[in-house]
Amino acid sequence: MDLSKRITRLPRAFDPDRGAEALSTTPWASGALADLIKGTGGSSPYLNGLIQREADWLEAAVPDPEKAFSTLLNTLPEVAADQLPSALRQAKRRVALLTALCDLSGAWPLEQVTEALTALADLATTLAMRATVGHEIKRGKLPGMTEDDVQECAGMVALAMGKMGAGELNYSSDIDIIMLFDETRYDPEDYHEVRSALVRATRKASAMLNDLTGEGYVFRTDLRLRPDPSVTPVCIAMEAAERYYESFGRTWERAAFIKARASSGDVAAGERFLEAITPFVWRKHLDFAAIQDAHDMRLRIREHKGFHGAITLPGHNMKLGRGGIREIEFFTQTRQLIAGGRDPDLRVRGTVPGLAALADKGWIPPDVARTLTDHYRAHREVEHRVQMVGDAQTHDLPNSSEGMERLACLMGVARDDMEADLIERLSEVHDLTEGFFAPGSGTPCEVPDHFEDNPVVSRWTTYPCMRSDRARALWKRLRPEILRRLAETARPDEALLAFDGFLKGLPAGVQLFSLFEANPQLMDLLVDIVGTSPDLARHLARNSSVFDAVIGGDFFSPWPGRAALSGELAETLSREADYEARLDRSRRWAKEWHFCIGVQLLRGMMGPQEAGKAYADLAEAVLAALWPEVQAEFARKHGTPPGRGAVVVGMGSLGAQRLHARSDLDIIVIYDPLDVENSDGRRPLPARTYYARLTQALVTAMSAPMAEGRLYEVDMRLRPSGKQGPVATSLTAFKRYQREEAWTWEHLALTRARVVAGPGDLAEDVEAFRREILSAPRDKEEVLTAVAEMLSRIRAAKGTGGPWSAKIGPGKMQEIDLMAQAASLLSGKAVRQTPRALHGCDWLDSAALVAAYELAWALQIGAQLVSEKPLEPEDLGGGGCSFLLRLLGQEDMDQMRDALEEHAGAAAASIDAALPEGKQT
Repeated sequence: MDLSKRITRLPRAFDPDRGAEALSTTPWASGALADLIKGTGGSSPYLNGLIQREADWLEAAVPDPEKAFSTLLNTLPEVAADQLPSALRQAKRRVALLTALCDLSGAWPLEQVTEALTALADLATTLAMRATVGHEIKRGKLPGMTEDDVQECAGMVALAMGKMGAGELNYSSDIDIIMLFDETRYDPEDYHEVRSALVRATRKASAMLNDLTGEGYVFRTDLRLRPDPSVTPVCIAMEAAERYYESFGRTWERAAFIKARASSGDVAAGERFLEAITPFVWRKHLDFAAIQDAHDMRLRIREHKGFHGAITLPGHNMKLGRGGIREIEFFTQTRQLIAGGRDPDLRVRGTVPGLAALADKGWIPPDVARTLTDHYRAHREVEHRVQMVGDAQTHDLPNSSEGMERLACLMGVARDDMEADLIERLSEVHDLTEGFFAPGSGTPCEVPDHFEDNPVVSRWTTYPCMRSDRARALWKRLRPEILRRLAETARPDEALLAFDGFLKGLPAGVQLFSLFEANPQLMDLLVDIVGTSPDLARHLARNSSVFDAVIGGDFFSPWPGRAALSGELAETLSREADYEARLDRSRRWAKEWHFCIGVQLLRGMMGPQEAGKAYADLAEAVLAALWPEVQAEFARKHGTPPGRGAVVVGMGSLGAQRLHARSDLDIIVIYDPLDVENSDGRRPLPARTYYARLTQALVTAMSAPMAEGRLYEVDMRLRPSGKQGPVATSLTAFKRYQREEAWTWEHLALTRARVVAGPGDLAEDVEAFRREILSAPRDKEEVLTAVAEMLSRIRAAKGTGGPWSAKIGPGKMQEIDLMAQAASLLSGKAVRQTPRALHGCDWLDSAALVAAYELAWALQIGAQLVSEKPLEPEDLGGGGCSFLLRLLGQEDMDQMRDALEEHAGAAAASIDAALPEGKQT
């Protein structure tokens, strides 16, 4: 569309004579377009010169600026190499003029202006690289390369950094580039010759863009963002660069790579390099330590540039000064660094898209994102106009009254209004960002009197987590607040000792202390945990990264359920590069959700029944997501699973969907090879051997200790024939065994079996067979006699379990579970859950058993959360006992013990009464 029809604002001519001069060279302009040219030429000496020099081209461009821009870029690749420097400079003049007029008139929004400038920079860099690399190829200085390799610059790539990488170049921006080359394209013995040739090509390409001639320059080119620029050549091998970032990369370099983009040359190789250094840029844990790094960087810039004191406009730097563009960029990039390792959706290059992504994911309030976006765009437009005056690489507002008036004219507003608006915007940006970067700048609270001179507090500085100066500085700011919160607990001395155990076991402090400083509400959660569950606190000390989950997602939202968890884990694993990384990632993911369940149970957001189901959902989700990964890894060597594949069947508590924090997983594996005798891989195996080893691979994937620990202990003793049987059973053998050989106790165990992973059609067949077996008529006397014998053996082997045992003993969970399995088997309905199986059973006092079971389960899930040892109230402390009392609805521990004994006694009496005469245990 014609530029003249899209004008929404106009600059005024600061110097009317200069404005008239510009207009005299464009007699074809009229109306608003003439006013635009007059105001532009009258306020910007640089643009005035461009108007006069490019008036004829401009006449053809204004009817359709987008088409003119596209045509300009499309013709450049056809220019001969010896004419390229001149053609690029002409293109830069024309793009500078066109974008300025579209910007000043409001025809193009900020993003369109910066994208146009970036597009020219990308193309100019590409053409300069092709010309200089092509010259080296012609000279035979790049062994093995031919004319066909010129398009990809013989493996050399320009990584666009900073604003160029993000598509945000300003009007008079330099371009920050890192030049790399893919050394794998060359023989190792040619390495030094190749590097020398590509260094020459880089220097010549940079000069082609950077050198100022009678026709101007293209882009000032900065190559200093490369690794260790004082000692490295201007073009380095990718392998060397990757080693540097892995070993020596700093936080500012991580921030720089948020915007990095392979823009020119061998783009595919550049993208592979960026993918390879992803772990360097995006840390796997929430990285709140980056806040301090960014704050230190800001302070160094202020110190170096002298940007101190209150905001005053004359000479204020719109980029680096207080409330300026860099403040918004640091705010955005630091937040991205904190959470981008966990959430790839935050890995966006642009500042405005970055703010939007952070708001969308809940990392910053939407109104803050909107405000900073508005100020960012306004700041950038002011920056552009400052640069338009004389094509100077500056970000400083004018120092003189005359300069400020010229700037106001170029912006098309009154000077007073411009200055008031600038002060308001700069101040609001500073206020919004300063608190984020300097959260500990306030006055710290005093140490509570209760802990004054406490020897426990005094020894904290000797712990491993305090080794670094930075950790000690962070802790100095945190300590008073943590002590205050500990002092406010019901039993401060117990809470202090529990916190001491946590701190003593913490291997490093910087990341966690930074997280607490940025999120003070987490200190309340930590105090709650250490005051209730020393065991959970020890787990936290070893796995403090699980705190990430509290602030990295919907931690306190309703439980998502098994299907949602399975999908989330499968998607998470798909982003990992290899099998071992997926196993480690699954452990980290599961620990976070495991922690979530424990905290929600601890804080009363889940009840015992809901938490038991949640723990089971989590275990199922892990099995469902890892089983395909294990099979895929196994198939790489031995081929795809023969026949219809295999299902994982959950037994015991997993099958009944009721686990606690320390449950192991009872599983069996059933496969159906059909008539396939061997697998089809490069190392084929007989079907039976294939599935046996595949099952062992699953057990290893679940239980092997890795960098992130283990997932679950796995128990396969409930498979047919127990320890003597194969670890995986064919469907045919399983059916035969259950029909012809299984003992009554094995059919009792089958009442709780449930397929948790594997192909749907095979799962349906296994479940149909389970129902068929369990629906067969049973002799009640025979079943109950078998149950009585089992109970007798259990009581002889394990005793009464003690008054605080929830599982072992007469009328406790193990016995009630067994009676429920008998009720399910005799009913022929294959019900898995104990309370459901007992309801309606007319040969038992089911109400007594259910009441005892639910009370015992509440104790079991609570006790397993707070301690790994057998429950002893005196060892729990006040916090742990209070938690159990709340969970069981009792007033004190004596009352709770009496309630357990009463309900267990009633359940035991009912069980004994139901057993055959003479068979009571």
